[in-house]
Order: sequence, then structure tokens, then C-alpha cells
Amino acid sequence: MRAERSTRRSSTRGAGIWGVAPRDTQVNAIEVCGLTRRWGPVLAVDHVSFTVRRGEIFGFLGPNGAGKSTTVRMLTGFVPPSEGSARLEGHDIVTDGLAARRRLGVVPEEANVYVDLTVWQNVRLMAELHGVPRTERARRGTEWLAAFGLSERRQDRGRTLSRGLRQRLMLCMALVSEPAILFLDEPTTGLDVASARLIRDTIGRLNRERGTTVFLTTHNLEEANQLCHRVAIIHRGRIAAVDTPQALRGAIESRRSVEVVFTAAPHPTPVVSDPGAVIETFAGGAGIRVYTPMPGAAAQEVATWATECGVDIESIVTHGPSLEDVFLSLTAPASGPHEGSVGARE
Repeated sequence: MRAERSTRRSSTRGAGIWGVAPRDTQVNAIEVCGLTRRWGPVLAVDHVSFTVRRGEIFGFLGPNGAGKSTTVRMLTGFVPPSEGSARLEGHDIVTDGLAARRRLGVVPEEANVYVDLTVWQNVRLMAELHGVPRTERARRGTEWLAAFGLSERRQDRGRTLSRGLRQRLMLCMALVSEPAILFLDEPTTGLDVASARLIRDTIGRLNRERGTTVFLTTHNLEEANQLCHRVAIIHRGRIAAVDTPQALRGAIESRRSVEVVFTAAPHPTPVVSDPGAVIETFAGGAGIRVYTPMPGAAAQEVATWATECGVDIESIVTHGPSLEDVFLSLTAPASGPHEGSVGARE
């Protein structure tokens, strides 16, 4: 079970990066209403609306070209919307853009560190640009470098760092200003296992102990399932669903399944009594996967059939619907077990 979220956010002076101070939980961190972006005749983002609550990790998922990046670029001030509005911590991104951006920390997919500066200089520069008090810069920089395992690399220049270390440095640079909202674009893509785990663990700790709101775009559906309190799935420029991962999985119970592996491919392939069940074969026919709302009953039927036919079973495993199943049901062309839909709900 995910640990209860903290109801406190930014650190008090001198309390360390994990120190906390009271925050108002009654105001949404992000409010998006009818946000739209056109590129000439192309409607890239089509009247998108959703809210992100203070102190939650919010996942933003979608296939390539769905409108994820354009939405994030509008929210972070890099691209103006064609229509609609958005507010970050109560500040309109167009009419009060500077105040909105001051509440943000942004980590793009490509780690844009200053390659000719040292690790320490990169962090100190970001602290200065974001107006961190001079007396606080050294303390915060030192503590964030320690949190991401970069203390011993503080005098190394950016160009000497691996992709994983650059991504860690980008997080230090984004967090040194102690932002209310942290935007992360594919933060663990292409990273080694150790760096990816450290980043995921630190994101979770930030949220639990500081109450930092995190807006996470990712193609790693298991990562979203582990970290996010809610997710939005965008498809063809529109929001297809917004809910908790658990609720989204529960909306497609037909994607529950039982997986049976035989010692050899049976002939003929077994069938089950559920007329709505969908059967797939794998492992050269030696395995079957039955999609049905009643996987237990299907498993019993297949086991009985195998006994009667003298077929040996190697393993039987039942599976609930995954976030990947939800994603496919909303974004893939309808066919076979991927048919169905999930309604959007905020």
C-alpha cells in the first residue's frame, strides 16, 4: 500500500531539504480548462481539461503524437495556448506567467546541463536564477547533491557525466529552488537500473515528506502504476480517461485472464464455456491465455479438460487487468481482447 501523502510542503529555513512547512490543501496545484493548441491546420491538443491536486503524483500517459509534449510545453510556459486556460498554484499561465513559472521545477527528457560548468556550478547557477537566498544556496545545493549521490562528482564538468548522472544533476537543478510543482518528462528513460531506482525512490520521498506535487509523463506504465496517485491518458489530443490506476484497471474487468502452460502444445486447443472469453496462444501453442471476467472458473475448466484428455499442465497463473491493458484499450485499434473503453473521470 502506498504511504499516506504528506499534508505539508516546502521546507522551513535551515530545516534541510526534507524539512516541511504547513500548506493549504484546499487549492488545486494545476487547473486546466479547455486547453487547446493548433499548429496551422493540425489540432494537436483539443480542449483538454483536468485538475491536479496539491500533493499528488499525477501521471500523464499517451502514445507518441497524442499531445503529451505539447500540453506540457503549454503548462510550463514554452508554448502559448491557442484557446483555453490553465492555472498553476492559482496563477494563470498566460496573464500571470512569470509567477506561475516561479512555482515550477522542470526536468526535460534530455538532460540539458551546462556541459562546461561543474556539477556544483550548475546547481548554484539554478539557485541564483530562481532567486534562492544567498545564505541558502550552498546548503540546499550540498544537500540535493548528497540526495542524488553526486557529492563526490561536484567538481566534475557536465560533459564528463553519463546520461544517468546528468539526469540526477537535472533533478538537483530543478529542486534547488524547492518548487511547489515538479514536471518530469520521461525521467528514467534510457537510464541504468541504479539511476532509475534512485530517481523513482527520491520522487516518492519528495512527495511523501515534502508534499511536492509531481506531474509525470512516462511511457513506463509500471512506473506510473507504482508512483502515481492518479493518471490521465491522452489520445489524439483529447483526454480519454482520468482516475486512479486501480479504478482504471477495475473498469476493464474483461481483461482479467488466466495463463496456462502445457508441457507440449495440445491438439485441439481447449475451449471454455464463457461465450465472451477470448483465447490467445503463445509459446508455439504450448501456452494459452484466456481473457474473461471469471479467470478462476476458466482455470478449473481447462484443468478438467486437461485431465480428461491426458494433457500435462506445467503451470496455471491468473492475472488481473494491468495499467498497460487500460492504455491499450483506450489507444489501440479495437481488436480481440483490447476492445472496450474506459470513461474519463476527474
